[in-house]
Amino acid sequence: MAESSGYKEYVAGLLAGVSTVITGHPFDTVKVKLQKHNTEVGGVKYRNGLHCSARILKTEGIKGLYSGATSSFIGVAFESSLLFGIYSQTKQSLQGGVQTSCPQPQIIIPSAAYGGAIISFVLCPSELVKCRMQVQGTDSLVPKSSRYSSPLDCAVKTVKTEGVTGIFRGGFTTLLRESVGNSVFFTVYEYVRYHLHLKLQAESSQHRHLIDAGVGVVTGGLGGVAFWSAVLPLDVAKTIIQTSPDKSSTRNPFRVLNSIYRRAGLKGCYAGLGPTIVRAFPANAAAIVTWELAMKALGIRHG
Repeated sequence: MAESSGYKEYVAGLLAGVSTVITGHPFDTVKVKLQKHNTEVGGVKYRNGLHCSARILKTEGIKGLYSGATSSFIGVAFESSLLFGIYSQTKQSLQGGVQTSCPQPQIIIPSAAYGGAIISFVLCPSELVKCRMQVQGTDSLVPKSSRYSSPLDCAVKTVKTEGVTGIFRGGFTTLLRESVGNSVFFTVYEYVRYHLHLKLQAESSQHRHLIDAGVGVVTGGLGGVAFWSAVLPLDVAKTIIQTSPDKSSTRNPFRVLNSIYRRAGLKGCYAGLGPTIVRAFPANAAAIVTWELAMKALGIRHG
């Protein structure tokens, strides 16, 4: 990003977040159910992502795939706006006005990690509500009398029973996941984008828009797959921490993962890998294409 444009970078990020939720939320619901049901004792176990999806559609319909989507729309749109805006402006600040087309890891990684750390404070409460809504479907061990009627009902009851800190349960794990994950995401995105544009720069300008969209799909998709491949165990730990009915249960992600590993092996630590990877490519491709198109429309030049 060659020029600072204040609010415009945040608007572009917000639009990217909206497209992410529309594309990726159903996959996310399947991932969360696999993480919850396939790592807990008792209850329904899903054979794989397809089995889980079929169960949701059979017992809850399409609506079941979008459980918790309201909080996700609010959280992801705001989070995406902050992430892309902070990343862009931190990157400009660290470059000190000196623009280079070649990716610089010493600038990309701290910019992405900083953006990831900041958004974790927004993501944690919205994901807690989303996860608690997602795990209370037909196959849930949660008694019907204890279930939430809406995301707002979930947020209010959580604060009432666990206090304000309850809504931030899993905050440290979210911060770790976002800092590490976004460092990986933006590094892959910037490097793949740079090399693809180098190879395609001689192509006809008539097809420029098509080429840019194609590059956006590939860079966003690969960045998303890299993000989740790197941090999925932390995400599994976060789901367990946030959905545990026991208020006194550990919030240390490494203890949670150790417990899962002893009970379910490495496979348990990567519960939900299938739908996560399947979701990661289209959801992040949609985010990057939307972000780059919005930046172009808003007159922001991408370095």
